Amino acid sequence: MAFEAIPIIDFAPMLGEDVAAKRALAAELRAACTEIGFFYIKNHGVAQALIDQTFAECPRFFGLPLDEKMRIHVRHSVNNSGYTPLLEENTDPTAKGDLHEAFDIAHERPESDPDRAGQPKHFGPNQWPAGLPGFRAQVDAYYAAMHVLGQRLFAAFALALDLPEDYFTPLANKPTAIMRLLSYPSQDGPVDPKQIGIGAHSDYECFTILCQETVPALQVRNTDGKWIDAPPIRGTFVINIGDQMARWTNDLFASTLHRAMNTSGRARYSIPCFVGSNFDTKIEALPGTVTADRPAKYPPVLAGDYVQGRLDATYAYRQEGTEPVG
Repeated sequence: MAFEAIPIIDFAPMLGEDVAAKRALAAELRAACTEIGFFYIKNHGVAQALIDQTFAECPRFFGLPLDEKMRIHVRHSVNNSGYTPLLEENTDPTAKGDLHEAFDIAHERPESDPDRAGQPKHFGPNQWPAGLPGFRAQVDAYYAAMHVLGQRLFAAFALALDLPEDYFTPLANKPTAIMRLLSYPSQDGPVDPKQIGIGAHSDYECFTILCQETVPALQVRNTDGKWIDAPPIRGTFVINIGDQMARWTNDLFASTLHRAMNTSGRARYSIPCFVGSNFDTKIEALPGTVTADRPAKYPPVLAGDYVQGRLDATYAYRQEGTEPVG
C-alpha cells in the first residue's frame, strides 16, 4: 500500500506472559509486515545506556587512521568481518558505490564449537582493531543484546503468522547475524543520486534491527514510488523485513526498498543487525502461506547459501575473485 509513515509498535508484551497482549501485538505486526515491511518498536528491553555507549564507539573507530583500519579489511577475514572503506560496497547495481564506511562482526563461536570449523563463513573469528581499549567488549555486549532481541522478534513473527510462538526456535537458535557500525559522511552541495550513503536496496536476511542515532537519512519507498522518511526516534529500533523472510512467507511479508542519504552537514552513525536463520535451515514457504490463490513462488534454498550469494554480489573484493588472506 502507499503508506505515508512508518508505524510504532509497543513491543512490551513480548517481554511478558500476557497471551492476549501478545496476540494483539502480533496483529499490529502482521499489518505492518504485509502492508509496509517496516515498523519501529519501543519498550524493547534493550537498555538505552548500552545503546548510547555503543554509539560512542563509532567516532573512536572511524576516526582511526585509514592505514590502521585497512589492516582489518574484510578481505582478510573468512566471515566478512572487519572494515570496508568508502565506495567498496554497491547495494544498487545501477549506482556507482555506497558512500559509507563500515565495521562488521558476525556470530563468532568458540574454537571448540564444530560449527566454527564447519561453517567458517558465518561462525569464524572476527577481526578487531588494535589500540582501542574497551571497543571489543562494548560492541560484543551490544551484539549479545541484539541476539536476545532477535529471538523475541522471531517469536513475534511466528505469532503474526499464526504459528506456535516457538516455531522458529530450532530454525534460528544459531542464526547467521551480521552487525555493522556504519559511518555516513555528509553530502554537501549537489547530490549525485547514483552515489549516496547507501543506494536503494532490500536486505538479505530475515529481518534487520536498526538503531539510528540523531542524524536523519533513512528513507523507505512506498508503492507509489515516493520516498518516506524514517527519522531517528530515541528509544526505538527500526525493524524491516528482509528478502529471506519474504521468501519464507511466500511474499506475504514485504521486503521493501530503502536507502540512506545524509545531507545534514554532520557525520551520521547507525548500527544495523541483520538477523537470519540457521545456516542450514531450508527456506521454503511456511505453513499457511500457500493457497490456491497464492501458489509457492520460490524453490527451496539453504539460508546460508542464499545469503552468501547476495554478499558475493555486493562486495567489490568478492567480485575481484580475491580469496580471504592473512
